[in-house]
Amino acid sequence: MAYTYEYPRPAVTADCVVITKEAEAKVLLIERGGEPFKGCWALPGGFMNMDETTEQCAFRELEEETGLKIGEVHQIGAYSRVDRDPRGRTITVAYLAVVDAPIAVIGQDDAAKAGSVVPIVSIA
Repeated sequence: MAYTYEYPRPAVTADCVVITKEAEAKVLLIERGGEPFKGCWALPGGFMNMDETTEQCAFRELEEETGLKIGEVHQIGAYSRVDRDPRGRTITVAYLAVVDAPIAVIGQDDAAKAGSVVPIVSIA
């Protein structure tokens, strides 16, 4: 018999921030192929499976959405704003990966496109 929790539980996702070591660093983004936010640029990531850690989820989602396999990531934060995802209560754990230069990737799975872009830095 399965245990029933008295309190609702949030979904957990993992995102991967992949940046280059270049003087003008680039970040890897995917164009979302489905709702919500279809057509918008986002970090590669997605929902964690019940049999994996958030780190394993970050590796899997990065490969599923871009074809990119990397060897190492570092956890850089957890994001839990209540209304951050219109699909429901979602907590995201973000990971950082650093690569020497842009690597050829292709949008796969639920990513329509994937590619490296120069981040826009604004100092206000």
